Amino acid sequence: MPLDLIQALFSNVWAIVLVILFFSASVFVHELGHFLVARARGLTVTRFSIGFGPPIYSWKGQSGTEYRFSWIPLGGYVALPQIADMPAIEGEGEDEPEPASSQPVTYTSKVMVFVAGAIFNVIFAFLLASIVWFVGIPTPRNQTTTQIGSVSPTIVTSEGETVEGPAMAAGIKPGDHIVAVDGIEVSDWDTLVQLLVTSAGRTEDDRRVTELTIDRYGERFDVDIFPRLATDERIRRIGVSPVLTSVVGQVTPDSAAAAAGLETGTRVLNTLEFFQRLGESQPGAFALTIDEAGETRSVEIAIPAGTELDMTDLGLVLEQDMITTYPNPVEQVTGIVRMTFRTLGSLINPQSDIGISKLSGPVGIFRIFHLVAKADLRLVLWFTILVNINLAIFNLLPIPVLDGGHILIATINKLRGRDLPANWVMTTQSVFMMLLLTMILYVSFFDVRRIVRDNSDPATTEEPAEETPAEE
Repeated sequence: MPLDLIQALFSNVWAIVLVILFFSASVFVHELGHFLVARARGLTVTRFSIGFGPPIYSWKGQSGTEYRFSWIPLGGYVALPQIADMPAIEGEGEDEPEPASSQPVTYTSKVMVFVAGAIFNVIFAFLLASIVWFVGIPTPRNQTTTQIGSVSPTIVTSEGETVEGPAMAAGIKPGDHIVAVDGIEVSDWDTLVQLLVTSAGRTEDDRRVTELTIDRYGERFDVDIFPRLATDERIRRIGVSPVLTSVVGQVTPDSAAAAAGLETGTRVLNTLEFFQRLGESQPGAFALTIDEAGETRSVEIAIPAGTELDMTDLGLVLEQDMITTYPNPVEQVTGIVRMTFRTLGSLINPQSDIGISKLSGPVGIFRIFHLVAKADLRLVLWFTILVNINLAIFNLLPIPVLDGGHILIATINKLRGRDLPANWVMTTQSVFMMLLLTMILYVSFFDVRRIVRDNSDPATTEEPAEETPAEE
């Protein structure tokens, strides 16, 4: 078996192991929060399940609690028959033992138990964020800035129509810094992209509009820009990309790159212009702006005549310019929280272009986990932080079946002075369970479609990070 095939196989197996480990850990931590607080408050716990449906493997502890791994890996639950009949929702209620105690459960205990899962997810995320703060996270240098490197004269809309680039039409220029989007300050390209995509501004004549605050050589001004829907995902784009730098990874002896004096490790500051010149296949000398040990200078590289030139024709390999950043845990967690609420706001805003189909379900989450696991373990930690914060917020939404829905029902019972009818609660939870599963299947369909599209057209994964959301 060829060595590269063995390495690829090992890489995929290792990535899958990491996906299972970290995703399962996120679910386990959430359910552990419910379990520990329920025990501390004296509640009966009949089952602790990772996953839904029939068990793959189960056993009973000394306390009588059944622990199980189930076949449907879409979450998990802790069965608390005194306050929430989850097994009955799964159609297994007849086999469940009666609660060990008929002692009424207080409203405080109910809220504490239901909110504990989200709190444990946040604590887990904060611990992982502390590790990331210590070990750092690999980041493309161009993602740490909001300086515009290029402005597209035109963009292609989702309908296939070529139109003037919104940024070009608004007078945006290369070298400008975008310091705020709709009044929200931004300091990195990822946040800038997410704010553009989730923006929901509309003019009186129903045109999409976003206000950008621009810093041009120290002078700040606001400008209205009119995004267009682009790509198969139909997201807002304005036709800009960040400053693109790269690092010399390899130089072939006796090549044009060697003759120019380029060496491994040298940073190239005008990479985008260089790529554009190669794409135009214009022979002649090109001035590369390079950075060596903090000193900037220009070197000329000879571009030969020919068509469809690439860097290998020049004896040069350029690699992505990566740096290690060390965001503190509070910045990591609060940044994800803010963006999650902005996304939720966009989902319910009728003027937004963000719909449920833009979300990622289990398939999309597993896919991203797999991609980052193959790249760098530190990225797995970062994505697990994202998953845990989103899991915490999602579970606290006031939707029956979710923790927030249980809190809502408990609150209604408290205000009414008596419990809602048990059959009504069970029916409502069952209906919302089916709706939730339907939504998961719906978003998973779009996840699969994205995977098929990306695998059939590799170029879609190689676009500049201009307007591709981080997250989805």
